[in-house]
Formats: sequence, structure tokens, C-alpha cells
Amino acid sequence: MTSTPHYRELRTELETLTTEAFRPELAEIDRLPTLEIARLMNAEDTTVPRAVAERLPQIAAAIDAVTERMARGGRLIYAGAGTAGRLGVLDASECPPTFNTDPAQVVGLIAGGPQAMVTSVEGAEDSRELAVEALDALKLAPDDTVVGVSASGRTPYAVGAVEHARRLGALTVGLACNEGSALAAAAEHGIEVVVGPELLTGSTRLKAGTAQKLVLNMISTLTMIRLGKTYGNLMVDVRASNEKLRARSRRIVALATGAPDEEIERALTAAHGEVKHAILILLAGVDAPTAGRLLEKSSGHLRAALGRAND
Repeated sequence: MTSTPHYRELRTELETLTTEAFRPELAEIDRLPTLEIARLMNAEDTTVPRAVAERLPQIAAAIDAVTERMARGGRLIYAGAGTAGRLGVLDASECPPTFNTDPAQVVGLIAGGPQAMVTSVEGAEDSRELAVEALDALKLAPDDTVVGVSASGRTPYAVGAVEHARRLGALTVGLACNEGSALAAAAEHGIEVVVGPELLTGSTRLKAGTAQKLVLNMISTLTMIRLGKTYGNLMVDVRASNEKLRARSRRIVALATGAPDEEIERALTAAHGEVKHAILILLAGVDAPTAGRLLEKSSGHLRAALGRAND
């Protein structure tokens, strides 16, 4: 069957992408012993953090811009297709239990909708219109941030999301794994983490996916640190929704205050399980209502609330 001009053009475009490059030296990898293939793959993976390190200034600049808007009530929205979309949904879904964010505060959009998390939705990644519809359903506002994620940097869904968000005045970030990408060019903050050709030609769930996960970890975690969701390296806004997290809450209060278990239990009870409030009760010697007022005046920043209590 002869390729149509469209597919010939797309094939030519893919052949220019670093993430799609063929590596002749690995052409007989399937004939190697399993341990040798594992060593090769592990060696490939070790190059990813170095590629991310080269883009830290751009990542940090994007995080500061995201923080500024989220401090004003804006949302963080990831948009991508396939692996990139799944990684965005994963990062968003982990923010409520880790940082006690509202589920609507950090959102992951994946081309094809929720079913695309587990099943390929054919053609969804090629639709800019689906991205526009998904963002319009969220009623995007200027204080929101849209992070388009695409290994190739050309995925229409991710590029379309960023272009539409920018037209509406929202902050935009484009995370790609090829230089000179359309996605980075479309965004206010372009981040291109070039990890090189994959072990399996074009399988961007490998190094590219790992790089995207590392950067998304940074964006959400550092933004939440800047928003006062931590005290030092303690997750003081953790939501104690299960036994493990309830135990972790008590450990966090203990690490922050050094108080005995009995005092920790009393403080957590008075604070209705809120770790940040309990720490303030113990360290500042205030009651629960006062702790609440101090945190409210400090926009939820525990360190600032402690400073107010000691003034």
C-alpha cells in the first residue's frame, strides 16, 4: 500500500526528531542475554538526570511563575497525550493527599479523557480541538497555568492546549524532549530536556517519560514548597486519609516539635487532625483557634505564622 503524501510528510518529520532516531548499534539487542540488555537499559537511564540538570534554570523560572499565579488562586493544569498525559494525571492526582490541595487546584488532562489512562484512544492526540474543549470546560482564567507535555514536542493536543491557554492570557509551559520543538516555541516557558534516542526506537515512555516525570515532580513539589505546603522538608499539609498517613502525621509533628506522644495526640485532637495547626500549637504555645488565625494571616505558611506568634 502506497503512503499518502500526509504520511510521507509525517514520517519525514519524525525522522528529524532525536527521540525517534534509530540506533544501528542496538539492532541486534534481542539476541543479547537478558542481564546484558538490563545493563544497557540501566546505563541509558542514568543519562536522564544529567539532561534534566541542563535545563534547571528554565525549570526554576517556570516554577516561580507558576507559584506567583497559584498564590493568587490560580490552578496548575497539565495537558498531554499517551504517556505524557498519564504522567500529568499521575502528578495531579498525588497532590491532594501529599499537599492537601483541592482536587480542582492541580488538574491533569489527557487526550481522550479518563479512559485514555488505561486504553489507547485512537486519534485523540491529533486533535487540537479536544484540548480546547477540555480547557474551556475548566473555564480557564489568567491566573491559571497550562503545562503542555509531549516527548516529541509536536503532539497537536499538547501544542493546541498551550496555544489556546496563551490566547486566553494564562501562563504556559511547554515540556518536550527535542530541541526546536513547536511546543516549547508556543509556550511562554519552553523546557526542552533532550535525552537522546531511546533503547527501543521511538519508545518515548522510556528515557523521555522518565525525564518528564522528573520535571513534573519538580514543578509540583517546588511550587508547593513555595506556597508554604511544607515546613523544611516535612509535608505539614499532608491529608491523613488512611492509617499510614495518620501515622505519618504524628511522626511529622514529632519531628517538627520533639514533643512527647501524649502532647502530640492532644494537639492533633485540638487541631482536628491538621498537622500544621498542631505544630503551631506545640511550638508557639497557642490554642487551636489562635493557631488557625495565625496561619490564615500568614497565607498558610507555618514558618511565617511562627514568626507572627513570637512577635
